[in-house]
Amino acid sequence: MASTTTRGAAVTAPAATTGTTLLQRRTLAVLRLATGFIFLWAFLDKTFGLGFSTPSERAWLNGGTPAQGFLNSPGVTGPLQPFFVGIASPLVDFLFMLGMIAVGLAVMLGVGLRISAVAGSLIMVFMYLAEWPFTAGAASTNPLVDYHIIYALALIVVAVFAAGDTWGFGKTWKSLPIVQKYTWLV
Repeated sequence: MASTTTRGAAVTAPAATTGTTLLQRRTLAVLRLATGFIFLWAFLDKTFGLGFSTPSERAWLNGGTPAQGFLNSPGVTGPLQPFFVGIASPLVDFLFMLGMIAVGLAVMLGVGLRISAVAGSLIMVFMYLAEWPFTAGAASTNPLVDYHIIYALALIVVAVFAAGDTWGFGKTWKSLPIVQKYTWLV
């Protein structure tokens, strides 16, 4: 990174590759790690029943049904409720948990951020729509932008700005021949 002096003050030039400064890249890396941990933590808590949102008796390892439990709960409301209740199944439990660990690990490692942003954002939009925040008395306090939307936007930001290149394996990942051949894997 180049540094120049203007009237006694040091000015740091943006990085040539991403157009961001070191501080910006590190800030995005922290956002990436925190967002990835949200997904990874959801997987761990639901798998082992750590007692935060999932008690041990409802852990996936103890026969719990992470997606079905949510999809069949009173928290799923609105005009899309029949759809979400209709898809509740062991397959959806498996796919949900696979999505949580895959998105969580990929984002924390800084690899496959494009596909992780798409997959994680879809999961978040489905959860947002399942809770149908557009009616009074809904679980969300904001009908347009709640934490599901913020998590989806955070995933998109870390993918767009290649946040896996800082404190992650993004550069190494992008140098792999298969990733260079199939750029959607970036």
